[in-house]
Amino acid sequence: MSEKQQNRPYNSTVAQHNRLFIENSHGEKLVGILHETGSTELVVICHGFRSSKDRIPMVNLAFAFEREGISAFRFDFAGNGESEGSFQYGNYRREAEDLRSVVEHFQAEQRLIVALIGHSKGGNAVLMYASRYKDIHTIVNIAGRFNLRRGIEGRLGKDFQEKIERCGFIDVKNRRGKTEYRVTKESLMDRLATDTRSASQTIPLSCRVLTIHGTLDEFVPVEDAHNFAKYIPNHKLCIVEGADHEYTKHQSELASTVLNFVKTGLRKDSRL
Repeated sequence: MSEKQQNRPYNSTVAQHNRLFIENSHGEKLVGILHETGSTELVVICHGFRSSKDRIPMVNLAFAFEREGISAFRFDFAGNGESEGSFQYGNYRREAEDLRSVVEHFQAEQRLIVALIGHSKGGNAVLMYASRYKDIHTIVNIAGRFNLRRGIEGRLGKDFQEKIERCGFIDVKNRRGKTEYRVTKESLMDRLATDTRSASQTIPLSCRVLTIHGTLDEFVPVEDAHNFAKYIPNHKLCIVEGADHEYTKHQSELASTVLNFVKTGLRKDSRL
């Protein structure tokens, strides 16, 4: 089911922005925007933790591909943005499954998915996808987290393990004291049990992976990017000097780096 949302000129043709609804393996509708240029080639763009398809990095990347004549699809994971389902703190495997549902939808329509691109937690999703399904040969990890144990204490408090054992959950509140989301013991265990090192090592050599990370990332230290580089077999590392987690002042550099990497893969494929 699709609904034309708006039109935007692309060279001599018109690129359409269509709202799509794709059902995941749990019967939940995932909502996304397809930047349709008419190309067979398609990239899929994934957002990060408690984010959405409408955050600036995802939107700007989609438009960057659109301008190059390559269709792009940005969507909300289950429990985020406009998609159905409940938000879960961990959910790394579930989000890889959501991505699988998206890939299968477009493969059934005879689209050639040339790259999966993920920002922050979305970077973990595309890497986990590559380690499990092995059918997409270009992956872009933007500011993904390697050490999933890091960052928990900052969100949940130093005594988070004791709290979650005692109550079974922790409510994360904002500065006004309002609960923003609940972390269940199950979802915390999911995060702690997710092995990024093993997933990285099982990505096939045939899959090209680009990791991009800013030196001033305030949420995920740049050290994590260097760890991905140690364990992913076919890997390119790009460190962006002065960039924060959202690439606030580095959107053009981010877009050009991602575009060049994906287009290089397309040129290589065309020679096969």
